[in-house]
Amino acid sequence: MKAVLYVGDGQVRVESVVDPAIEAPADALVAVRRAAVCGTDLHLVAHPEHLPRGAVLGHEFAGEVVAVGPGVQSHRVGDIVVGADFTACGHCWWCRRGDHWECEQRRFFGTGTVFGPSLAGAQAELVRVPFADTVLRPLPPGVGLDAAVFLGDTLATAYAAVQRADLRPGDTVAVVGGGPVGQLTSLVAQACGAGVVVLVEPVAARRDLAAAEGALTADPDRARGLLDELTDGRGADAVVDAIGGSIGLETAFGLVRRRGTIVAVGVQADPAWPLPAARAFADELSLRFAIGDLMRDGESLAALVRSGAVDPTVVASETVPLDGAPDAYHRMANRRTLKSLLAI
Repeated sequence: MKAVLYVGDGQVRVESVVDPAIEAPADALVAVRRAAVCGTDLHLVAHPEHLPRGAVLGHEFAGEVVAVGPGVQSHRVGDIVVGADFTACGHCWWCRRGDHWECEQRRFFGTGTVFGPSLAGAQAELVRVPFADTVLRPLPPGVGLDAAVFLGDTLATAYAAVQRADLRPGDTVAVVGGGPVGQLTSLVAQACGAGVVVLVEPVAARRDLAAAEGALTADPDRARGLLDELTDGRGADAVVDAIGGSIGLETAFGLVRRRGTIVAVGVQADPAWPLPAARAFADELSLRFAIGDLMRDGESLAALVRSGAVDPTVVASETVPLDGAPDAYHRMANRRTLKSLLAI
């Protein structure tokens, strides 16, 4: 089969590799019909310390089940499904609580060993899916492949951010970062009752997209002033850091009101960050982290899309064939596109 491989020196290439096979009773094989290039993919390629050469990339996918192991009960050959971006057993204490990310059997598709044992990714013609009954969900009626591919990661992350923020109707929300996760966080926050959403982003085209989808926007230098105008100087009730790293957290702390909440969903790669503990204590701030989980939140995600409350495809800049993936990576890395989908 063909697959997108990391080949070293910050480069990806489409090559032929051995087809995956059923390895355990709970496995399924999925013929990928739609995959996506994610900011996490770009980060891994640029910082490949845990990504071996020859690794198959990609963790966002939807497609058709073409084989199942004898232990799979919920899916049959021919089913159209969407996959979570990581695996979980579905039976342990953590999984029964809906905390699939904490499962000891977790493996993240296409990311090397960054988040656990390696598992071949889904930017490929076929992908092996362990624990298929838990990891795969039937394609919701009325949801097309272009929308479905967002359910496993980008939209799931946006939804997790809003849920962790504990919004009240009418709250003022700031979203730091206008990438795909930030854009969808803005949409989910609006759908879940936010009064005003301010998307903070330095790139004008990304601000324009957010504004067209109902948000107010500001570049980072002007964001606090706008929030002060909206809130009589208090600041945002909740701030979502959708970029990660020290810049995202520092920006979020500069925008939140006293007794407000910061939710970080951007990947945090640094082992430490100097938390402003004295201010956090005096202002009774809450700092939370969240990771999207289709396995837990699939029904809510599907409902948002099916109802029309959220259209995740607004962040899809292009759809290209699998052979076009290297160029798509290049365009995204250079911010010429927001999100690239792969039609396979």
